[in-house]
Amino acid sequence: MDAMDALDFAIPLTVAFGSTIALTPLVARLALAMEVVDRPSARGANQRLNVPLLGGLAIAIGFSAAVLAASFAGGPVESSPRLLGLLGGGLVLLATGLWDDRYGMNAFVKLGAQIIAASIAIASGFEIGRIGNVDELVEFPLYVVWPVSLVWIVGITNAVNLIDGLDGLATGVGAIIGATLTAIAWQAGAPFGVCIGLALVGSLLGFLPHNFSPARIFLGDTGSMFIGFALSLLALEGYRRVSLITFLVPLLAMAVPILDTMLSVVRRVRMRAPIFRADRLHMHHRLLDVEGSTRAAVLQFYLVTAAFCLIALSFTKLEGLAVVVFLAAVMALTLRMLSNLGALDLGIGPADDSSGEGS
Repeated sequence: MDAMDALDFAIPLTVAFGSTIALTPLVARLALAMEVVDRPSARGANQRLNVPLLGGLAIAIGFSAAVLAASFAGGPVESSPRLLGLLGGGLVLLATGLWDDRYGMNAFVKLGAQIIAASIAIASGFEIGRIGNVDELVEFPLYVVWPVSLVWIVGITNAVNLIDGLDGLATGVGAIIGATLTAIAWQAGAPFGVCIGLALVGSLLGFLPHNFSPARIFLGDTGSMFIGFALSLLALEGYRRVSLITFLVPLLAMAVPILDTMLSVVRRVRMRAPIFRADRLHMHHRLLDVEGSTRAAVLQFYLVTAAFCLIALSFTKLEGLAVVVFLAAVMALTLRMLSNLGALDLGIGPADDSSGEGS
């Protein structure tokens, strides 16, 4: 990478970090003025009053400023039609989250907005459209591409939204996963993915000092949905190299939020409860019970996420039987970890209809 390339990639990282860390206190004051604050619930870890939400607004502005700056500088995002899909879909989710954080929103209306945002992204070129290798490439028909891509984007968006339950949790986990997916995009020769990945990581790192326990501002649905959406699209950029391994790698990198989402759905189906009903049986709640403090639980969650991300990166170097053996070991270790956390216990536990960071 020559000096010009280094500058192209330094711009999104530094602009995102600097603008987000500077904007966050202003957004916090705006949230307080609009009375967009967290409402403590019985299942929530946060019991403080008047902690502002809307942290996602600072992240989204910092991220957008970074990718636009990179575009104006003639970087790898300059001519990509996917940039419009990313920003357009992100704007839909940002508006949805703002409304939800201020007034509340029906879960199915929120799901409809997520589908609209995902559709915008797919139409712009973010899709799972093929699998195989250079010699044996299988192209999926359009009627497969759209639903599979839609499930991926909406699923990851909601997975990040579900883990947004402790101070700094979704922000730090998003940064770790984002850095991993950026590295994968680099390996895949996808400069656009590297650029948006650096912008996302920079904005998350700029927000984290304000959001780590004890948080002075929360992400709100405004932030958690935007982060999940951006990560889902970043994963698809790394997938563009097209192979079975590069299809598995993003799944491994995001294994923790995906597993938590799957277990939540199974648990609620088994309890005959609404799928969107919140409870206090998520992995981060169980870690909080085990560790006894928010900081310790969040750092432990970071460690687990980082471990899966390192596994994901190692998969890009494996071939043949080594993939099967390594995957079997990962599955065994995952089951052991979930068992130790009690996450495989799908029994009935406390629940209510509230959600949000610190809860």
